[in-house]
Amino acid sequence: MANENNVTELIFTGLFQDPEVQKVCFVLFLPVYVATVLGNGLIVVTVSISKSLRSPMYFFLSSLSLVEICYSSTIVPKFLTDLLAKIKAISLKGCLAQIFFSHFFGVFEVILLVVMAYDRYVAICKPLHYMNIMSRQVCHMLVAGSWLGGLIHSIIQILITIPLPFCGPNVIDHYFCDLQPLFKLACTDTFVEGVVVMVNSGLISIISLLILVTSYVIILVNLRNHSAEGRRKALSTCASHITVVILFFGPGAFIYMRPSSTYTVDKLVAVFYTVITPMLNPIVYTLRNAEVKNAIGMFWSQKRAEGPQTN
Repeated sequence: MANENNVTELIFTGLFQDPEVQKVCFVLFLPVYVATVLGNGLIVVTVSISKSLRSPMYFFLSSLSLVEICYSSTIVPKFLTDLLAKIKAISLKGCLAQIFFSHFFGVFEVILLVVMAYDRYVAICKPLHYMNIMSRQVCHMLVAGSWLGGLIHSIIQILITIPLPFCGPNVIDHYFCDLQPLFKLACTDTFVEGVVVMVNSGLISIISLLILVTSYVIILVNLRNHSAEGRRKALSTCASHITVVILFFGPGAFIYMRPSSTYTVDKLVAVFYTVITPMLNPIVYTLRNAEVKNAIGMFWSQKRAEGPQTN
């Protein structure tokens, strides 16, 4: 009986049970998702066409914006359609696919944030060697390594999950597929699998966080030797990155570094890092970065100038 796998479809309990509240959530979250796609998409396009945004920092920022679109699109469209549905169903294969891609893009972002911290370290602590160290080839290798890290992590998570038998029940107490809620439905003891998953995710998060903290401690110590204007510019750039790191790691730590529960607050925190945070990142970077704001302004000015000519 333990080897049987009768479940082919899973049902989400959703964020809230009240249909009216779900409709309100749909009205609130749909513009957020649209803003996420448009805001991050605008950064990707602006960086790709602007000659003033050719430094490695903006190449990484473009990659971050791209992965925010991908990560959000893995979860949010299904979440939005389920807010208007009476039965929130997903196939088992679809659930596994959502887990794979959400972890893939999520870990890619974790590693990319570490890469961006290293980029700031080199720029501030070794400015004379910056362009030699952070060459175009090195930047592409670092981003490719981030993709590879996310891929390896996700493959491990899925290889652990696929052999598990699911013979009922089929109700997931969440609004999207994640490993711990899915493990609760398995018809076998998943203690070992849970430990492996936690170690896999936990080691990546802890090591990445240690590297990030160490990088910025070194940067702050090094800034004592800079002029007041140099400190101001460096801190302004670093502040955007630190804000994004806090927005990303804060909710994730709350969810994954404590015992799982069925509390609604866990789902609300999950909404923050799956729906809200991807929208905030382009706002954080553009509000604090004059070069990005100027490049976006020039982009729209060119579009307006081209409009009458095309007509």
